[in-house]
Amino acid sequence: MGEFKVHRVRFFNYVPSGIRCVAYNNQSNRLAVSRTDGTVEIYNLSANYFQEKFFPGHESRATEALCWAKGQRLFSAGLNGEIIEYDLQALNIKYSMDAFGGPIWSMAASPSGSQLLVGCEDGSVKLFQINPDKIQFERNFDRQKSRILSLSWHPSGTHIAAGSIDCISVFDVKSGSAIHKMHVDRQYMGVSKRKCIIWGVAFLSDGTVISVDSAGKVQFWDSATGTLVKTHLVANADVQSIAVSDQEDSFVVGTAEGTVFHFQLVSVTSNSSEKQWVRTKPFQHHTHDVRTVAHSPTALISGGTDTHLVIRPLMEKVEVKNYDAALRKITFPHRRLISCSKKRQLLLFQFSHHLDLWRLGSTVATGGKTSGKFLVPGKHGDTLPLSKDADHLLHLKTKVSKMPAFLRSAVQILFSEDSTKLFVASNQGSLHIFRLLEGSFKHLHTFQAQSGTVESMCLLAVSPDGNWLAASGTSAGVHVYNVKRLKLHCTVPAYNFPVTALAIAPKTNNLVIAHSDQQIFEYSIPDKQYTEWSRTIQKQGFHYLWLQRDTPITHISFHPKRPMHILLHDAYMFCIIDKSLPLPNDKTLLYNPLPPTNESDVIRRRTAHAFKISKRYKPLLFMDLLDERTLVAVERPLDDIIAQLPPPIKKKKFGT
Repeated sequence: MGEFKVHRVRFFNYVPSGIRCVAYNNQSNRLAVSRTDGTVEIYNLSANYFQEKFFPGHESRATEALCWAKGQRLFSAGLNGEIIEYDLQALNIKYSMDAFGGPIWSMAASPSGSQLLVGCEDGSVKLFQINPDKIQFERNFDRQKSRILSLSWHPSGTHIAAGSIDCISVFDVKSGSAIHKMHVDRQYMGVSKRKCIIWGVAFLSDGTVISVDSAGKVQFWDSATGTLVKTHLVANADVQSIAVSDQEDSFVVGTAEGTVFHFQLVSVTSNSSEKQWVRTKPFQHHTHDVRTVAHSPTALISGGTDTHLVIRPLMEKVEVKNYDAALRKITFPHRRLISCSKKRQLLLFQFSHHLDLWRLGSTVATGGKTSGKFLVPGKHGDTLPLSKDADHLLHLKTKVSKMPAFLRSAVQILFSEDSTKLFVASNQGSLHIFRLLEGSFKHLHTFQAQSGTVESMCLLAVSPDGNWLAASGTSAGVHVYNVKRLKLHCTVPAYNFPVTALAIAPKTNNLVIAHSDQQIFEYSIPDKQYTEWSRTIQKQGFHYLWLQRDTPITHISFHPKRPMHILLHDAYMFCIIDKSLPLPNDKTLLYNPLPPTNESDVIRRRTAHAFKISKRYKPLLFMDLLDERTLVAVERPLDDIIAQLPPPIKKKKFGT
């Protein structure tokens, strides 16, 4: 791998917002996730759980409900009383509409996907028609005495269940009238509560309504008679969420204690057709409240205050026991939050509403190998004292206000290496080039969206000489533009999985592309074809352990003096690919330790392969070369994030 000094940076004080809602779309196998700061993320579960789309949050939007509707349309609602529809192509808010019922606590789309229900603070349940361009208010249902905290449609679309405080109401959709009210007992197992909050309801085909509440209960109700059928006490704290499988043979609930419980419908006896609901599996993958859950055909999905998105596969539903069957815990965004000025030794940190600029610290020592906080002459792994601490230079909240009107918003921006040009990807699918002048700028050119699409370009890469610009969207492939001639040069052949990172190598102008399925391609921009090395690795295939990695590559760079080296990293490993060495096969140790220094060069060469991997730095949010012998690594330890969260509910341990 070579010898490097390493700036080990841990002062990026990034804390993800807690997860408030998740919504699974069975048709597209995508998962929408909303966070407490209003951020909405879209994960493509078919593309190795990649976070392919992202909508920035706003302090005025506190999302309380999220749902998919017909035609892959996504809606959210929250405490500001507005319903929002998202434009999944332009990656912005399509429109927002006031429901005129105060804060909105719940929302659900009809089984047909043509109608939308919202439950409001004033006790109203409002029905909207989903039209092609916008939703339209249709009518109110009978108003209840307290806020509507949960909603669920009967699969036939003829009735709904609404959970509020101390009560579950069943409505006839056609008339809007409440036909049953089921009152929940505030006291259970000797524990008395002032009120019982119905946090979630699920309406099954056979008329059963399942409710979860603040008394720690999961209850089954007969909606035809309005009577309680069965109760499970599962927690000493709130049960806050519920989700049912499409087959209605399984459901999952999440509790304020951080536990997720799985219920399954099983036969009473081996020879009986009678079935009953049984709590089969508890899972403890969260440290704090599980605020929301979802149920895909093959996995249980949960999220909450501890910011983790947890995807636990149902092993009996997974046909092939490969990396898809492994537990996923997604904590960090699948995009870069850090930029680096190599010559100036500066790091720019991106937060939700501001930027921080830091200058790296320094040490008087020179030479050495990979470091701890800053490494070192002589001994591998030594940490050197800093002669000068890192400096916090700037905290920037304001934004540029003089941008032209046609540039509504920027999805991605990138400077040329000589800082004379700025490349901007707009939310309309176009790419703009600006020349940077002293105190101002000049618009040079706009590349219009290809093939009539308006899909935003989420990733940009410019060649070091400034002649080539590569741009990629989530599904439109990779386009390469000639910056000098201001025209499209070529389009890289389409691939089935989204691009997670791309970069253009100096001198050769080879474009290196990483995809969410962990495949890597090298494409010659001048020759408009894949390189020989890329064809070789596609023919042989990647090592199976490489393909089993569950976090995407988020950054690619190159060694300034070693053109055969490609540097890249994900959240849990840093890798240097040496294209001059043979590729590892499945019988080779992929994560091979460095060979002993006393081994002969022949033996060292015989055991070496192209992939040199280090797992020392993690979680790794950014890593790059500052110069040919110096690396910078930005880590964000999970313990530091957990320490900044509110304290979890304390649970009694046995015998105490």
